[in-house]
Amino acid sequence: MRLQDKVALITGAGSGIGRETALLFSQEGASVVAVDINDVAGEETVAMVKGAGGSVAYVHADISKAADAENMVRFAEETFGKLDIMFNNAGIMHSSDDNAITTDEEIWDLTMSINLKGVFLGCKYGIPALRRAGGGSIINTASFVALLGAATPQIAYTASKGGVLAMTRELAIVHARENIRVNALCPGPLHTELLMKFLNTEEKKQRRLVHIPMGRFGQAKEMAYAALYLASEESSYVTGADFKVEGGITAAYVTPE
Repeated sequence: MRLQDKVALITGAGSGIGRETALLFSQEGASVVAVDINDVAGEETVAMVKGAGGSVAYVHADISKAADAENMVRFAEETFGKLDIMFNNAGIMHSSDDNAITTDEEIWDLTMSINLKGVFLGCKYGIPALRRAGGGSIINTASFVALLGAATPQIAYTASKGGVLAMTRELAIVHARENIRVNALCPGPLHTELLMKFLNTEEKKQRRLVHIPMGRFGQAKEMAYAALYLASEESSYVTGADFKVEGGITAAYVTPE
């Protein structure tokens, strides 16, 4: 098992990438701390992991609040004795997020508080725990839009994910000599509830799909496997990376036939 005896904290574990990663990490031997703001969804993930024979515990957290972020890390250490893997995955993509002119300031602030500040707080309280464990892996969910502009405007989301990518690089440098690796997972467009709510018309979906060389949306489970590599010792010489799992979208924009 690739994560035998490891303890992994996963934010946004109630759905999408977070849920699939909780299931996969558990299958690979990790004890999982599932974190979400939606308790029903979070407990559903816990039930799925337990049903598959995994070791898991749930804790509620609003990752944009320092007290909640600190508590989720404390909970992980108190429940499982340590923390080896921090997957700062939770995020939002608001349906009212548009271009700079039409996006309301409150949508900007909300997106930044969760997508960027939430990752900062996860690292703020997670890094000391990883130090206590003798090192570990931090994975921050960024996006392909941290590297490219989005065809469908989403200014706050794009800016927040760019911030996650920049922060990841700096943290990787600062903590490289402490046996703490910090990498950014950059998913492409995924067939998840988060994106499908945003691309809520067939026109919007096709506008995104036409730019993906592989011609399809990715699946959350495919991102979980990428996170597994970054969490495991197989990536022991990988830090500060923007790990792209995006169907080729950043390699070349393609035009319809």
